[in-house]
Amino acid sequence: MAEFKSLSLSKISISTRLRNLDEDLARVISGSIAEYGLMNPITVRATPRAKAGSYTLIAGLHRLRATELLAIETIDCFVLKADQADAQLLEIAENLHRNELSVIDRAVAVLKYRELWEERHGKIQKISARNPKGQVVPSESHGFSDHTAKRLGLHPKTIKRLSQIALNLHADLRSAVKGTEIADNQSTLLKLSRLEPVKQKQAAAAFKQEPDLKMVLTAIDDRPKPKRPDPEAKAFSDLVNAWQRAGTETRQRFCDYIVRTDQPSQMEAAE
Repeated sequence: MAEFKSLSLSKISISTRLRNLDEDLARVISGSIAEYGLMNPITVRATPRAKAGSYTLIAGLHRLRATELLAIETIDCFVLKADQADAQLLEIAENLHRNELSVIDRAVAVLKYRELWEERHGKIQKISARNPKGQVVPSESHGFSDHTAKRLGLHPKTIKRLSQIALNLHADLRSAVKGTEIADNQSTLLKLSRLEPVKQKQAAAAFKQEPDLKMVLTAIDDRPKPKRPDPEAKAFSDLVNAWQRAGTETRQRFCDYIVRTDQPSQMEAAE
């Protein structure tokens, strides 16, 4: 149950955040607060033992900083009864619905949520399931995806895809594509996450030199390249096959044709 309070900024401490402070964004929000006031209170939890005060921030870092920039001493808050893990889960839930987050950012948030889930409920187990063709395939328990989907307001399939990206995309490759269009392209990130770890590291190094995805994938593709067909060899093979299928009369006509076309013309003979 949340309790509404107006608290002094000095009583609110800031712990390690999943999302770093963007000072420019805080300035923009401060302009809005100066004109319209604080539209949405921040969220905190009571922490009597906190060194900086009696409360720790859960959600609203930029609103808190914006209020500080305006030299306002108090801020409206929702105070929740929550431990540190609950606070992190709430922070993740709020961040996941921000439009400016890329697919990679959301994947990292879901991974953090997964880690907190496993701390409380144990490792997510693999189960056997059957696909539409009747084949047995390994799959994760639906518990995590279903719970997270309900808690975060996302579809279970979205949770699964984001989890796959976060768990399987190499940290080097994740860093290399961050800030690019690829960072917000779920299908491409899934494709990259399916590469072997060695290939992913190669791709990360290649991205630093060449941001074009197709060129990067071509550069790390060490599969034997198919040889180009020799047109002359194919023409000869076609002739041999045609000869073998032809009857005696057709072969004779072909031989006569060769003799005629192979003879020099009268003009060439005169030269």
